[in-house]
Formats: sequence, C-alpha cells, structure tokens
Amino acid sequence: MLDRTLGQRAPLLWVVLPWIMGLVLGRLVVASPSGWWVGGCGVMALMCAVAALRLNPGGVGWLGMGFSLMLSAFVLYTVTRARLASWEALPPREVRVELEWERLFPPGDDPRKLSGLGIVRRAAPPVSELVGQRFYVSARLGRRDHRPVRSSVTEVVGRLERLPKSPSVTTFDGYLVGAGMNFKLTQARVLRVTREATAYRRWCERMQEKLGRILGFGLQAHPSLEGVFKAMVLGQQQELSEVQDTWFTHTGTLHLFSISGMHIGVIAIALRGLLAACRLHRGCIFVILGTLLWLYVDITGRAPSALRAFLMVMVIEVALVGRLPRSTVAAWVASAWLVLVFDPMQLFSASFQMSYGIVGALLLLGLPLGETWGQAWAPFRSLPAVSWTAWHRALAGSVALSCNTLALGLSTALVSALTGVLYFGLLTPGALVANLVAIPLASLAILAGLASLVSGLAGGIWLSLVFNHGAALVLWIVERLLAWFSELPGVHREAAFASPAVGFAALAGLFALLLGGFHVGWSRRYGGFWPPFVYTATVLIVLVSYPELP
Repeated sequence: MLDRTLGQRAPLLWVVLPWIMGLVLGRLVVASPSGWWVGGCGVMALMCAVAALRLNPGGVGWLGMGFSLMLSAFVLYTVTRARLASWEALPPREVRVELEWERLFPPGDDPRKLSGLGIVRRAAPPVSELVGQRFYVSARLGRRDHRPVRSSVTEVVGRLERLPKSPSVTTFDGYLVGAGMNFKLTQARVLRVTREATAYRRWCERMQEKLGRILGFGLQAHPSLEGVFKAMVLGQQQELSEVQDTWFTHTGTLHLFSISGMHIGVIAIALRGLLAACRLHRGCIFVILGTLLWLYVDITGRAPSALRAFLMVMVIEVALVGRLPRSTVAAWVASAWLVLVFDPMQLFSASFQMSYGIVGALLLLGLPLGETWGQAWAPFRSLPAVSWTAWHRALAGSVALSCNTLALGLSTALVSALTGVLYFGLLTPGALVANLVAIPLASLAILAGLASLVSGLAGGIWLSLVFNHGAALVLWIVERLLAWFSELPGVHREAAFASPAVGFAALAGLFALLLGGFHVGWSRRYGGFWPPFVYTATVLIVLVSYPELP
C-alpha cells in the first residue's frame, strides 16, 4: 500500500479544472467580445452558482457550479486582457507616456540597454485609453541617465507597436502576449523621472548588489565560475557566457539558473532546520521563514517562477502551523488556484506550465513510483529492522534513495520532453541523466551560497570565502561534466510539433493520464505506471517532426 503518497486528497482540483477551462475558452475566442457579451456571461455565471447552491449536492449541482466557475474565469480573462477591438487597426506611432516600472531585465553586455515591463500610469489623448496597460519597453539610456528602479515612474517616449493577437508561442511576442500584454514600446528614450522608487525598492536594489559582491568575493580570478555561481544563487542568467548557455540548454539544465521551486525548496528546508534547531515556536518559524523567503524572492527580482514556488512553500507552512493534514498535492493545487485567481494570464506562460507541470508529475507519478520501487527492491525485508547493523541501514537507505531519485527524474522528464519541444523546439533525451547528476550538485552549491550570504551579512566575510570556493569547485565539476556530455550524439535534437495546438493538446492529455492514474492508485488493472510513459513516447514518435533526421 502506498498510503504515504496516494492517500492524499485535493478537493480544490474540482474548482481549478473548470477555472482553467474558462481561461482557455477566453484565449480561444478570436474576436474581442463586447461589454454586453461579457456582462451576460457574468450574470449567467452568477445564476448558475445560485442554482447550484440551492440544489442538493449531486451531479446537477456540481455541474452548475463548474459551469459557473468556467464562465467566471472566461470573464476574468477578458477583463484582464482588456484588448479593445479598435486597437486591431492601430498603426505603429510615437507616443509619450508615464510608465511605472514593474520588472527590469538585466542589461547584458551593454550597460546602456534598458528593457523591462511596466504599467502605463498616464497617457495624453489620443492614447489615454492605454492607462493601466502593461507594456514591454525596450529603450536606450543616455550617457548621464541612471537606470530606473522598480516602482519608479518615468516619462518615456517611443514607438508604440501592437502585438499580434495570437503569435507563435516560441517567439518573444508570444511570451509577451501570454503575459497579457497588447503593446510594446520600442526605440524608446527615458525623458525624466516623475516619481522616485520607494525606499524599500531602493534597499532591495542595494541588497542585490551587496549579495552579488559577497558571492563574488575571492572568485575574481575565475570570472567564469563567479558568473555561474551568481547565476545559480541570484538568478542572474546574464552572467552566463554564450558557451555556458549553450551547454546548459542542450543538456536540459538551464532551469538551474532560474529562481524556482528547487532554489526556494532547498533554502526553505535549510532555514527551517536552522530555525527549528533554535527551539522556536512554530508560529515564530512561520513568520521568520516567510519573511526571509519573501526578501530573497523580492531582492532577486521577483520572477514569476520564484513567486509561485514561494506561494507553494507557504501553503505547506500554513498547514504545518495550523496542524492541518499535510498534503503536498493539495498544496500544489491550492497554490495554482491562488496564482490563477490573482494573475490568470500566467496560465499561458511557458514558466507556469513547466514549473507546475513538473511539480505535478513529481507528486502524482514520481513519488508513488519511487515508493513502489523502494518496496519491491528493498533489501533485508526478511530481517527485523531492530536487528539491522549500520551496514544494513546504509545499503537500504542507498537503495531507497536511488529508487526515488530515478523515479522522480523519469516522471519529470515526461513534462520536460513535451514542453521542451513545444517552447524551445528542442528535444533533450540526455536531460534525464544530466539532471540526475546536476540537480544534487546544484543543491549543494545553493546551500553553499546561502551559507556564504549569511556569513557575509553577519560580518564573517572570511567564512564566505570558504563557502564560495567550495561552491566554485562543485560548479566547476558540473560545468565540465555538462560540457563533455553536451557533445555526445543523441543528447539533444531539434524537434517541433506540427502546430502549438497539437503540443498543448498533448500536454493536456498527459496530465489527464497523470490525474487519472493517481486517482485509481496506479492500479495494474489500468496499466499500472506504464500509460504516461507509453503516451509520451507515442506523442514524440507520431506527432513530433525532427528536421535533422535523415
């Protein structure tokens, strides 16, 4: 019996699924619906909800509630996207707007390059209807201009370009549209600052620079390793060289340099263990851990993947503080629900689909599969555990760890394979082996980075030097292994679906199998653990084309 991994319930899933269907329906509507249409859908959703609540909780009642949620999500998508029909004929033009910077991208090799996301706070006619819209801005700073800080408001003039309504998901325009944007401002110039950034944002900016200096202390003679270290701990991917970026992309390990679930999880476990060792009350641990994790997320740029990981960790922490049943599947569903309520456009981003997809595959398939293998291949089952020696326990623990590691790698590889082809046009069969080696070593480097930052902030910069060199050694090993591995034949290959719709349908089918298999406890009556693997292999063979194949 797999009580530890399969004995979990997530009733909120019946809310999330119709909500996702409603958001997808909103994305599929080609024409911009009128206000009357949106209002009618909202009224119908309310009527369905009232009818469902008055009925007995049976099939009809749940169907009405699901339909209500779907219509509500459709209305929310339409309102959030806020794309007017009159904009479809709007030609490119020069505009002057006041923009509040929401997110800034690294400048790369050119310090005068400025790009990021912002919200229009003021715009004069005839473009006053742009107020409240999120823009992507590409600008160039003057020699005397200072880079803006998040939350500052600047007056910007540039070329306003309308984004396509349904661009390819593999393009940068597809990324912007997936984030809910309708316009981008190119060839822009910053005229003046109309409102300075808040004191907190300026402090975050200074802390980011300070943390970078701590991580680079003692590694100045090795700029390549210094860059990889900063990229891994602080998410500063611009520190990677072009060659390094190629190595990590071809081996499917570029995700190690995006602040995501692995980073937040490793840091949360380390901090929680440290706080628990101090004998603090669980309420104090919750407050301190939440504060420290949030500061880490905010200082490193508040990337969407980091926010989602933070939310998932805090949902689990709420369950611990409230002494609620600890269900990782329920936490996964609850965090996804909260994200899609407050920012529904994230559903259509590659980052959301890959992060929640990989975590879902890990929880729904990886953990049960690892536990099954661990029970089947456990050594010394005929010996009572009390009679085991240290050698017995070491061997049994190694077998269990190997089973879980392999199962987790195989399960997450299913999602990575489909999303890699869909969003990057690349199939990386070698990613499974590469990640099995790179993820544990990267976790060690992240822990060393955390220890270095804590030491440096506490004044023990000499101790930071020790941790920095330890992390550099680990990352040098990772870099050398991946550089060699990326050159092997068959590690990566160009690949593509016939259309993005085919890729999305394939991904949806995979998750239907994962949810169905988890629901029936991966019973042998329904094929056991084989259906997701057979399905993914069939998709990659039948529905994916490989241009390089002879």
